[in-house]
Amino acid sequence: MTKYLFILLCLFPFFLSAQNTPTMMPQNNVVKDTTRQTDLIDIYKGLFHVNPKKIRTEKGKRVYFSVLPVGGSAPGGSGNALVTSTTAAMYLGDRRTTNISSATFAPYWNFKSRFGLPLRSSIWLPDNTWVIQGDIRFLRYPQYTWGLGSNRNNDDNILVNYNYIRFYQKALKRIKPYLFAGIGYHLDYRSSIGSDSQETTLQEFTKYNYGVSGNSVSSGISLNLLYDTRNNSINPLPGAYANLEFRENPGFLGSDNTWSSVFLDVRKYFSMNPAKPNQQNQLAFWSYFWSSLSNKTPYLDLPSVGWDPYNRSGRGIDQNRYRGKSLFYFETEYRRDITENGLLGFVVFANTNTVSGSGSFFTSWHPAAGTGLRVKFNKGSNTNIGIDYGVSKGYSRVIFSLGEAF
Repeated sequence: MTKYLFILLCLFPFFLSAQNTPTMMPQNNVVKDTTRQTDLIDIYKGLFHVNPKKIRTEKGKRVYFSVLPVGGSAPGGSGNALVTSTTAAMYLGDRRTTNISSATFAPYWNFKSRFGLPLRSSIWLPDNTWVIQGDIRFLRYPQYTWGLGSNRNNDDNILVNYNYIRFYQKALKRIKPYLFAGIGYHLDYRSSIGSDSQETTLQEFTKYNYGVSGNSVSSGISLNLLYDTRNNSINPLPGAYANLEFRENPGFLGSDNTWSSVFLDVRKYFSMNPAKPNQQNQLAFWSYFWSSLSNKTPYLDLPSVGWDPYNRSGRGIDQNRYRGKSLFYFETEYRRDITENGLLGFVVFANTNTVSGSGSFFTSWHPAAGTGLRVKFNKGSNTNIGIDYGVSKGYSRVIFSLGEAF
């Protein structure tokens, strides 16, 4: 009980600052003036003298596409990969009262046995009356694991092979300004789970008995509360975000074992120079608490760094490095434009996490830090190309992304 009180105390200041937001539509929902900004599309038009005809749109609706094909390393080990990220964003209603909707398709392939086909979407209906969130993935996922807790060294790991199908869908209805409530369905199906080692099984290595061999099915429903004053999740403007999800996975829905979990995600964004809304100068905070409430949660469904809903946590830490029954995560980032036209910018970030399974929950912290470059790809959707370098004890990595980490 003590650790839960500690977590709530850590997150309480975020809720206090969020309550200062007025009940009317926030000022940051006013459409941002992009006439003085420059993006890569403008540079392309200028270099090649492209002057396309005006695109006919339906009632002001327009789709903003951003594409990033890069080579890099796939998260969780197993070498280099070809990663392509495509984001489509559009307003489905009046921009003054409707958040921008987005869909991201980010396939990757490591030229061997690992590939992924993830599709994530966040659809805001006119006037933000409903928000529909989706997460669909098909993955072939050999990945290193270090067992539970954080007592093992970096090289004391084992490679786990499995196929993974995820199908998440949530629908939330606005019940008050910025406050939404709804339900969701969640399916996690993993097949052919097994260790790549000829000497040690995953069960022997982790000393855990559930979801460590063969197939694993978790099928459940969730109850969700969402508080969101941002109008753009791709590159959030000053505002606040809080999401509480309780998930129950009963046997009658097809789960191998009955288990439940809770996930609390809180974010806050502070503008350091409100007088210049077109200039990025922002301090951002992100924290989440994720806990399994049962003893029979499948191993690969347990809280793990880098396995938050958008796989954005733990920059500078190997995905899956720390896993336990409970996980607490905190990150802060400073974002600043370099050029007046918003084309170039930079970020500096630091994060830390702690997991259960290594003695005291509060004495084993795992920090990471880094910096990154931002290049404006599409000023219409405010989408940046991110090139980050993160480092932690015994590990470092370059991360390419479309949009901000949080």
